[in-house]
Amino acid sequence: MFALADCNNFFVSCERVFRPELNGRPVIVLSNNDGCAVSRSNEAKALGIKMGAPLFQIRELVEKHGVAVFSSNFALYGDMSRRVQEVLRRYSPAVEQYSIDEAFLDLRGIQIPDPDALAKEISSECRRRTAIPVSVGIAPTKTLAKIASKLCKQYPKLRGGCYMHRPEDIEKVLKRFPAADVWGIGRRSARKLEAAGIRSAWDFTRLPEVAVRKRFALPGLRTWKELQGIPCIEFEDMVEPRQSICVSRSFAKEITDPTVLSEQVANFAEGAVEKLRAQHSLAFEMAVFALTNRFKEGVPQTIGSSLRSFPDGTAEHRAIVSAAVAGARELFRPGYGYKKAGVVITRLGQENGHTPSLFANPESEQREASLSQTIDHINGSFGRGAILFGVQGDGRIRMSREHQSPHYTTLWSDIPTASVK
Repeated sequence: MFALADCNNFFVSCERVFRPELNGRPVIVLSNNDGCAVSRSNEAKALGIKMGAPLFQIRELVEKHGVAVFSSNFALYGDMSRRVQEVLRRYSPAVEQYSIDEAFLDLRGIQIPDPDALAKEISSECRRRTAIPVSVGIAPTKTLAKIASKLCKQYPKLRGGCYMHRPEDIEKVLKRFPAADVWGIGRRSARKLEAAGIRSAWDFTRLPEVAVRKRFALPGLRTWKELQGIPCIEFEDMVEPRQSICVSRSFAKEITDPTVLSEQVANFAEGAVEKLRAQHSLAFEMAVFALTNRFKEGVPQTIGSSLRSFPDGTAEHRAIVSAAVAGARELFRPGYGYKKAGVVITRLGQENGHTPSLFANPESEQREASLSQTIDHINGSFGRGAILFGVQGDGRIRMSREHQSPHYTTLWSDIPTASVK
């Protein structure tokens, strides 16, 4: 059996943890630069606010109904996600984090007297320890577990947990579940199904195996079998290292100053280094890019990029940040307003098994390694950005975040205080 734990309206739920007065009130969280709604409370959904709706289009609705609006606070969301994962690992030694707000648990080989009670217990424990509402579905396959978790959101009487295993229950649910909403069925496949008159997940399971293989290839066949209770999707509790790492952002205002652009690129590079070091990889090549606003008419346009190489491979903070800044200065052109920039690290290799160059300087490499370890330790203890290189400026990325909440769990200065009267 497998379980799928899905945090309900996750970004909104994170904001409500420290603002309980928002419970019962419509709340939305916006994307970078306060652009579109990327998380909505049930109350906001009831008002007709759609996922991805631009803020400027729903401004009147927001003001009329007193919708609480928040800028994205990914430092907070990431930390709250980690806390939920810690609770989940109490119930299974194998946890596969599928996204920031979802995780699969491998329950195979574990003696579970009452799976339905277990699903409800996991949901309750997540709520008790993190204050995040979590829907937990348990089923014979990962695809069915995902559907079971969705039922928890639709039916409050399930109390956050659902065990779906009896054939008659699975059939009843699949007959009502839209085929287009099944995990693993993309937009293209959904259009094919609709054209063939297949509306529900149950209709999909009634197709002959030969037809499924011909129309939807191997991925579609796996989903078809999973819906019938046959496990086909592997459990991956070990995350594969990324083959490339990209950190980029659009800026709230166009940047025309080379120093400011260099500061932003330095911050992107530092973010990329964190990801690189987290998966114990080495960078052998990095591209820095910047471009103007192509949607703005009547102004000069340009796209610039600069490639930097690390022949011996590196994962050291100073080496990568310095190279990124040099790249930003190289590609900058006066007279242009840059709207977006980023850093892409490619040609990754693993630390283990890497043979250093014959001409490498062991003493210099040891100093850089010690510096990077110190930076990791300080930022890990006091929060990201606790220590910065001078070229990073104040460490802030220039985005519109007019409605951002404090970093309650990742910055000492933002930790909530309590007083007893």
